[in-house]
Amino acid sequence: MSQLEIQDLKVSVETESGPKEILKGVTLTIGADETHAIMGPNGSGKSTLAYSIAGHPRYTITGGTATLDGEDLLDLSVDERARAGLFLAMQYPVEVPGVSVANFLRTAKTAIDGAAPNLRTWVKDVNGALAKMNLDPTFSQRSVNEGFSGGEKKRHEMTQLALLDPKVAILDETDSGLDIDALKIVSEGINNFRQREGKGVLLITHYTRILRYVKPDHVHVFVDGRVAESGGPELAEELEANGYDRFLKASV
Repeated sequence: MSQLEIQDLKVSVETESGPKEILKGVTLTIGADETHAIMGPNGSGKSTLAYSIAGHPRYTITGGTATLDGEDLLDLSVDERARAGLFLAMQYPVEVPGVSVANFLRTAKTAIDGAAPNLRTWVKDVNGALAKMNLDPTFSQRSVNEGFSGGEKKRHEMTQLALLDPKVAILDETDSGLDIDALKIVSEGINNFRQREGKGVLLITHYTRILRYVKPDHVHVFVDGRVAESGGPELAEELEANGYDRFLKASV
């Protein structure tokens, strides 16, 4: 069964005044068939965790480990981490002018599986995944994220998630900029993935509104590069009611 295990992870970034430590010893285990939500104020290290695990070159791992099903992710290149079963939905998906959604998806699927999908069944699979995200089949002919609305970008990511079928999905503020209709559609995409056997989800968010549709098994509060507290869904409800004040005061 899939398991993403993070132990005492420490991460720094280069600044004009030298290295700055962002993550100061994060320990989390995202088991198979589990949904974990990470919440916290701006600058607490939530996105740094996502990008450093995925292999973004800006972030330097200075300590700790991250393994997926026992395989050391930190020793792998970015593409090898994806092939190992890690998926990252970015807060701000980048535009790829001149590359169609259809070509992007097929190339990604081929890279992950090691063989190109059967074209006839693949087109059917793509159109079906797009339809579930309320996207027209002609969407696949557009350049990746070029001119997409915020909702289209996030629904495209959920299409990727459905088709690439990773072991663990890290979703960095997938609810950012979504209206209520798009939020429901994106949440349905997350839930559909989560219902597949052995899948894990790490959902990073500022707001509890997505947690009304995507029910977490565990909630973690990030403050100053650390996990300040972990609990169940009731912890998210406390944050909705009272904010981060008690956690910020404790960190000081």
